[in-house]
Amino acid sequence: MLDRLLGREELRERIATLDEEKRHLERQLEAEQRRRSEAVTDRQDAEERINRLEDRIAGLEGERAESADDGPTFRLRERLRGGRLDDVLGRLDSVETGPEGALSATVGADDPVSDAVSDLLGERTGLVSRAAPCLVYADDAELVSVALAPPRLPESFCEWADSFRVERSWFVPEDDERHALALVRSDTFALGVYEGDRRVDFEGFESDVKEQHSKGGFSQGRFERIRDGQIADHLDRCRDALADAPDPLFVVGQRTLLDEVGDRAAATRAVDATGDPEAALADAREEFWTTRLSVL
Repeated sequence: MLDRLLGREELRERIATLDEEKRHLERQLEAEQRRRSEAVTDRQDAEERINRLEDRIAGLEGERAESADDGPTFRLRERLRGGRLDDVLGRLDSVETGPEGALSATVGADDPVSDAVSDLLGERTGLVSRAAPCLVYADDAELVSVALAPPRLPESFCEWADSFRVERSWFVPEDDERHALALVRSDTFALGVYEGDRRVDFEGFESDVKEQHSKGGFSQGRFERIRDGQIADHLDRCRDALADAPDPLFVVGQRTLLDEVGDRAAATRAVDATGDPEAALADAREEFWTTRLSVL
């Protein structure tokens, strides 16, 4: 009776109603946070898959195009290294023709195919665009017709001669050449200095970069800011380490990061090399010094 007279009963009912509304909003908030955190995790997983698959996109697109019935196809595609690479380069280097019977040319990733290449290859010219960036070797008798995508694509040229222009330094390091190869990922860095095939110096480190957004705790936005800051700090460490690296410097790793750290690189290449820095660098070096052969 006293509560009713003083208005306490109505107040308790109002408080109970507000508590229920609060619990309902909390449940909605928790559900939304779960949805957003799951979306962030899914996106991060997708980004990782993209980093792994981007390096294969060109090849897959080429295979899809090759399956068409109304267009030319590659007669062979192969990845060359070691003795097999030596054998192929030796064969190309041994070809001799009459005056201006052998065409050697570069085709950059975004460059149009030269008229000389188009005139010689005709309907197979589209294959060159799919193999680019590459070197093209073909002769006027159409006995040889190949594209090679080397680690180091030389400056643009297109020339006819009595033999093909083949320089081994485009494909492998020279015996006594001092050079550096760096692997950069969002949480891993490795730098090797080499004299020919022999590594003479090494530096590597890993950084603490959050990879997954937890189901609870801080918000998506805060998580993204923390992670972006960690990656930025890691890239600063990478740049500092690269500052004293000898030339020529080659930078490989995550495609999305190559532009961030490869400003003075003689060549870059996206590679899928993971693990601890030293092991990842060994895998990355093998991948970098690999040439793709496409028989046109």
